[in-house]
Amino acid sequence: MRKILFWLFIFVCMVSLARAQDAATQQQIDQINGRIQDLIDAQAAQGKRLDALEKSVSDLQDKLSQPAANNSASTDDLNKLAEQVKDLAKKQQDDNDLVLKELEKLGKGGSISTTSHKAPSVSTDNSAPATSGPQKGYYYEVKSGDTLSAIAKAYSAELKIKLSAEQILNANPGLNPKSLIVGKKIFIPQPQ
Repeated sequence: MRKILFWLFIFVCMVSLARAQDAATQQQIDQINGRIQDLIDAQAAQGKRLDALEKSVSDLQDKLSQPAANNSASTDDLNKLAEQVKDLAKKQQDDNDLVLKELEKLGKGGSISTTSHKAPSVSTDNSAPATSGPQKGYYYEVKSGDTLSAIAKAYSAELKIKLSAEQILNANPGLNPKSLIVGKKIFIPQPQ
């Protein structure tokens, strides 16, 4: 009987040991199952994010493949426009040089001297607005800081004539002597 009790005791110990191992094993299996479930959930969330990113990329590709709107300019258009502006500026400079040469020729003829640095720039351009003043005279482009009396004084000294601010004002109806517009051409009458 002792042997039986001994074997029974060993059997009970083995069973309890086996159950303890089974419990530990079951606990490990449960932990692994929990981790697997977490990974599956994370994978599903990543899949949703990936789908959203794919949709965004697809939308952007669609926008890029659509033709540009009529009111937007491409880089080539802007480069062409820049070249046209440069060409226009060069032509304008060439025209300015030509006008200066013509003015020098006129100045050498004795009627106007353009060599003095105090002299106002004079143009015989007839494209300025028509005036009701005398038919003979000059057009002057108003510069910053100009006044009618200063313009009259400069022309009087340069052309050796008597010219008053009042004569310039009479030759340019509607001209406000207190607020001359820079860049505007005014008619400078040549006294009779």
